[in-house]
Amino acid sequence: MDRQTTEVSVVVPLLNEQDNISPLYEQITQTLAGKFNYEIIFVDDGSSDNSFTILTQLQKADNKVRVIRFRKNFGQTAALSAGFTHARGKIIVAIDADLQNDPADIPLIIAKLNEGFDVVSGWRKKRHDNAITRLLPSIIANWLIAKITGVKLHDFGCTLKVYRREVLAETKLYGEMHRFIPALASWSGARIAEMVVNHRPRTAGAAKYGLGRTMKVILDLITVKFLGSFSTKPIYIFGGLGLVSALGAVAFGLTVLYQKFISEPALSMNRNPLLVLTAVLITATIQFILMGLLAELLVRTYHESQNRPTYVIKELLESPDDSGDQK
Repeated sequence: MDRQTTEVSVVVPLLNEQDNISPLYEQITQTLAGKFNYEIIFVDDGSSDNSFTILTQLQKADNKVRVIRFRKNFGQTAALSAGFTHARGKIIVAIDADLQNDPADIPLIIAKLNEGFDVVSGWRKKRHDNAITRLLPSIIANWLIAKITGVKLHDFGCTLKVYRREVLAETKLYGEMHRFIPALASWSGARIAEMVVNHRPRTAGAAKYGLGRTMKVILDLITVKFLGSFSTKPIYIFGGLGLVSALGAVAFGLTVLYQKFISEPALSMNRNPLLVLTAVLITATIQFILMGLLAELLVRTYHESQNRPTYVIKELLESPDDSGDQK
């Protein structure tokens, strides 16, 4: 398939979804055929069932199908990242392989993107998942992510999203950060929208997520917040913590002196726990400042060695350089 003419790339990460692959392929094909010049990229994230055999058969029968197979299970973020990297389309759609996302929503979400947005995220407003293991943790996680990142979406965890190719080119994925792509893109100036999508109950296979992912989401959220707010100025956060620690050291130190020389002269300073706390806070202040300086050196080295700017240019308008025509 010609890279230049591919309009839409549909990326499908999967793990042990042998019963869902063929129905999903048929639904995507029926939805997109005749409407877009498309490709379907299945990323097999180390399946141990017959998923890869089925994918091989689909690929042989349809040249619009491309298959990426991992040596082992690397996780959904890695699978999506591989799919995004190999995608040829100007518009990239991500969708789950469990048939809970509805392929019929793909043209609708692309139409929303074409209203002038860079990322459109699906919102599973009426979810068909277990209330305890899936819905409640999701509600809490979505509230936290929206509050901390400042990106007001209802459903960060919905895989069904559509992106412009250039936005993903500027967004690097690590760990389990696929759910934070809208936030990372927003911090680079991308325009984000949300659209209600259909969510269907799972009819085959087993869910791959449960309560265990809640802690991962929280830890990744801390990382994302740091990367978004302090990745180019880490001295601000470490210096801020150092300043708070220094203020605490001054306050407790003055309290110790007040007790020693004014209110309780008989009290031994060596037995005053506030003196120990003052010493600890002074040490912490020095460590925070030094950590901030070291982080500044690492960040500067990283950006310079990778030749990565600390900004993203959307457009460049300038007049042609005609200095060579001057006589």
